[in-house]
Amino acid sequence: MAETATFSSSGVDAITRPIHLEEEVPDILSQAQLEESYDIARTVDEIEKGDYKRIALQFSDELLPHSVPIFRALKSRTTEGREFYVLADTSYGSCCVDEVAAQHVDADALVHYGHACMSQTSRLPVIYVLGKKPIDVSHCVESFAEVVPNLSDKHSIVLKYDVAYAYEADLVITALKNKLSSSTRILHTPVTLTSHPASSGQHRTPQELQETGADPSPDSNVSPESSAILYIGGESLTLTNLLLTHASYEVYAYDPKTRTARLESGRTNKLLMRRYVAVQKARDADVIGILVGTLGVANYLPLISHLRTLLARAQKKSYTISVGKLAPAKLANFLEIEAFVLVACPENSVLDAKEFLRPIVTPYELEVALRPTQEWTGRYVLNFEELLREGQAESEGASVSAFLEGPADPDQPVFSLVSGKYRHAKRYGGKDEGTANGDTDSSAVVLRNQGSAVAIMSDSAAAHFLQQRTYQGLETRVGQDAPSLLEQGRSGIARGYDDDHREGSSA
Repeated sequence: MAETATFSSSGVDAITRPIHLEEEVPDILSQAQLEESYDIARTVDEIEKGDYKRIALQFSDELLPHSVPIFRALKSRTTEGREFYVLADTSYGSCCVDEVAAQHVDADALVHYGHACMSQTSRLPVIYVLGKKPIDVSHCVESFAEVVPNLSDKHSIVLKYDVAYAYEADLVITALKNKLSSSTRILHTPVTLTSHPASSGQHRTPQELQETGADPSPDSNVSPESSAILYIGGESLTLTNLLLTHASYEVYAYDPKTRTARLESGRTNKLLMRRYVAVQKARDADVIGILVGTLGVANYLPLISHLRTLLARAQKKSYTISVGKLAPAKLANFLEIEAFVLVACPENSVLDAKEFLRPIVTPYELEVALRPTQEWTGRYVLNFEELLREGQAESEGASVSAFLEGPADPDQPVFSLVSGKYRHAKRYGGKDEGTANGDTDSSAVVLRNQGSAVAIMSDSAAAHFLQQRTYQGLETRVGQDAPSLLEQGRSGIARGYDDDHREGSSA
């Protein structure tokens, strides 16, 4: 029996490895089903109306089998001179518009297929093809009427749904009105199937959203006691974020696939408690990594700059990292970082995975962690614009220094709720070093002296961590060792060289 090397592989496993899809779709569709399911006619009309020449088609993993028929249908229906490109692998989450991959082919528009987070884009116009999942409207409304106590007496009903059921939203609203009293308001946010960059000024203002039925907020006259949120869709990140951001409301969910409805608010407290633990760990962290989880959502760059300013004022060290799709092995390479803050779309901001070595918090959770008082009301914010608007208002206030800088004495110990002990926080930078404005160069990690030896920087967390490690890399030993004789190297691939000198191998 031949010995099998630990790291040897022919690559067949990587090619034949199955991909776990979020949902199942039929492998083969007729031409009529293809036209109906993927809105071929509407997509062609939008492309012709915008006179787009180079169009990128973004598919999630489960929709890739239909990419070629869709490509051919669009190519045959549009006029000459238009080029289409299929984007099969997204840089971050598949719900976000991958503007980075689209720019590689110099696209001037993008068609996004499948589930989408509907975040405002920053560069390209987007045509959304959300798909149409089946739903029994009458059974959905009847199920809500059975599980929601005193549904007809509610003052306001907020209707939320997975984007795949947006095509039946009007029918659901009509059926709900027949079950409710005439004084009950039904609020919902219509799904826009086309999106333009935020810089074009075509996004709706908060006043326009309020008139069409925005999310319940303190100034929308929707109280948790007299209202309910009805959600149509299965278990997903959309539902989880809805529970987090509306913790004080009763949320009832109907799953069209299982045809069941239930109260979902009971699990909110557990979610918030887990997030509160992550906030406390981020509070104890002195070195924070800012993870770039999107390059397409509008205002992601101003938010990263805002986070750098907050961390600099709190005298914490920050590093900005972009690793694409997050994985525990990737983030474990940055052991000097004690906590991460993820800048991503609302559906991908909350990571509740236990396999990550360090806690990962959202930008709003980081702001809560930097406050001097250890209080959290349960309010949750995931929207970039709202975070930046509140951050600007706090910066203009008189209490911003007290809010961000914490204790006046930097040597004063701070009690940690995680360890149950007092700890001395490390301070990076200072008011006199220009870090209060966030203008330090965090990319500089170490310096080298004339002897090519690594020297410690006074404000580099990575350099301090390197000096404390047992293994600090290979020594150069320049001029100390005699050069070796040249010899013929091996040929072949790493799996099996032609000149194999492994000892102990047997056939």
